[in-house]
Amino acid sequence: MKLSVIMTTYNRPAALQRVLEGLRGQSRLPDEIVIADDGSGPETATVVAKAIQAGPFPVHHVWHTDRGFRAAAIRNKAIAKSTGDYTVSLDGDCIPERHFIEDHTRLAGRGFFYQGRRMLVSRGLSAAFDFSRADTFWKKLKLLFSGQIGNGHHMARLPWLPPIVSTSLDGVMSCNMGFFKADLLAVNGFNEDFEGWGREDSELAVRLFSYGLRRKSHPFMAICFHLWHAENDRSKLPDNDDLLANVRASGIYYCHNGIVKSNV
Repeated sequence: MKLSVIMTTYNRPAALQRVLEGLRGQSRLPDEIVIADDGSGPETATVVAKAIQAGPFPVHHVWHTDRGFRAAAIRNKAIAKSTGDYTVSLDGDCIPERHFIEDHTRLAGRGFFYQGRRMLVSRGLSAAFDFSRADTFWKKLKLLFSGQIGNGHHMARLPWLPPIVSTSLDGVMSCNMGFFKADLLAVNGFNEDFEGWGREDSELAVRLFSYGLRRKSHPFMAICFHLWHAENDRSKLPDNDDLLANVRASGIYYCHNGIVKSNV
């Protein structure tokens, strides 16, 4: 199965570089990376250019003009660019644990999408945190007792435990999700009516449920470390909540302002 990572980023080149380093250190490498750039400046382009040269997998850069938070739109462009059978959505400030790609591959299943988990790196630790801080059992244990990692219970990797299957929206977050590309195309990807932070991932999950999928999750597999950042502007959240409520009430699974644009 060919696996593509769709990685969103916006003007955090140092974080992006560390996430790319984490992907190069995986137990199972991704087959390609598509960087979904929500309008970053030249510093990010420099990091991407170096990643393209470094390998060991193809790296593509998809960019659009900065007109505020438009994660749905840039993810759709990156999905359209991707060539994998399976798509992992990862944010450019979420450093993957060493088995992240291997675990997503193992947990992929027809009729499901996968919702991953994250650990929260404290503000004080985030500036220095990189993949090497958690690449062995003993380093993870040290982190666990450092008091600087939120949701630290996810630190353990227990692949023999079964995944949890549900149709819940609790904890849906596109910083760490996995989908078969065919399913994303069937529902037409993310809904670009969502601008500003919030709910575009939950709305996608609702439409995937309406399409007939269920959600898998696992508290101890496919984990990433989320670097601290200031809270995003949430002024659009009430509008986005209304959009989500309307889609939940309608039961539709196909959005008309997605990867393919339609006025029908």
